[in-house]
Amino acid sequence: MLFLRPGSQAHLLATLLSVVGEYPTSALHLLGNERVYRALVNKLTEVQTIRDTQTDAELTVRLLKLSGKTREKSIRFYKAGLPILEWFGAAEYYRRAFWDHQFPGDAAHKDRNYRVAESVAMCMRSGIEFRPYRAPLLQNEITKRSFTSDPIFYPARSIKQVGMTEQNKTMFTRLTGAIFSDRKCYAVYNTRSAAMKWSGMGEFKTRQSLIEIARMNTSIREIDSAILFGSSDEVALRTLEESEKNRHLEFRFDGIYHRIHFIPLDENGIRQLSILTLPNSNERILDLLFEPEYRSYNRGHFEYDAYIDGTYVMSHLDGDLAKLIRIKRAIENTSSRYEMLCYPHQVSFLREYLSHLVQIKTIDMDSVEAELGLERRNHLFAR
Repeated sequence: MLFLRPGSQAHLLATLLSVVGEYPTSALHLLGNERVYRALVNKLTEVQTIRDTQTDAELTVRLLKLSGKTREKSIRFYKAGLPILEWFGAAEYYRRAFWDHQFPGDAAHKDRNYRVAESVAMCMRSGIEFRPYRAPLLQNEITKRSFTSDPIFYPARSIKQVGMTEQNKTMFTRLTGAIFSDRKCYAVYNTRSAAMKWSGMGEFKTRQSLIEIARMNTSIREIDSAILFGSSDEVALRTLEESEKNRHLEFRFDGIYHRIHFIPLDENGIRQLSILTLPNSNERILDLLFEPEYRSYNRGHFEYDAYIDGTYVMSHLDGDLAKLIRIKRAIENTSSRYEMLCYPHQVSFLREYLSHLVQIKTIDMDSVEAELGLERRNHLFAR
């Protein structure tokens, strides 16, 4: 017998599938110990008696199945296992989101589903609420403030359903979802392991749609930030370079979003995402790093964060690639001294991208988390 306890690996996997429909086996490492999760998936593809520890309900069933014949196999619910969705309160959402358990099999739909699924997994591991059926319902009829400071991730399909107008606007978007709180909204994208082809007009309309939704549901008035998930910094940067081919500057990625925070699809990225989505996180980090008399407070002639003993100091702890591009353009033909502060896993990319332009110094992520007093957000499944 398998006991389905809130927070257990089986519970996390089943809850994730209730939101994303299918999940790529190639991304099991994002959930935790890959070997353990592969063993769990294999176990759940066989008939098991599963007990919900909260209600003592039981189901004897083959819960999961593997779909596909390539390395990019996906994990889905076995049709006979769908009654388990009632245990989560997810049955209605799942039927509506996935056409009564029907999945298009073409490569384009699979790739999009995988990009969304990985984005959801990163949010789940970062302690961000990711279950649309447990979150405030997005609406576009009246202005109301239904969000707290705790961030909530809404998959793209939930955003598209907020009225026909918004659906038309986001029909061709590369967006995988958005993270909302009462203070901030991040548009979320996922390049996976390949540079994402950029649709300038589509993403411009997407941002306008998100602004409208945010104004109707939160106290947010403008949106200038995006989160870009990907397997490597280089892939993310190639995505930005691809957008630079657009002759309309206002439709480039870094023209639509002033801040583009790259988050790697790994354990470091999970921790970065937790830090980034804390309220006012970047300003709090800068306050911890620099004395007030050294801070630029965005009044400098370019985007440095502090000026100390004749050296311009810049932080890349938030992974902002758009800012990095602007900084390189500002300093590459100058002779001043520059210093870039980053996490250890960002060093290799920064050395390659900035070459000799800056001196790179690192700070341990443990230290940043400790200084911020970061504790794992209240467990999502404790309520």
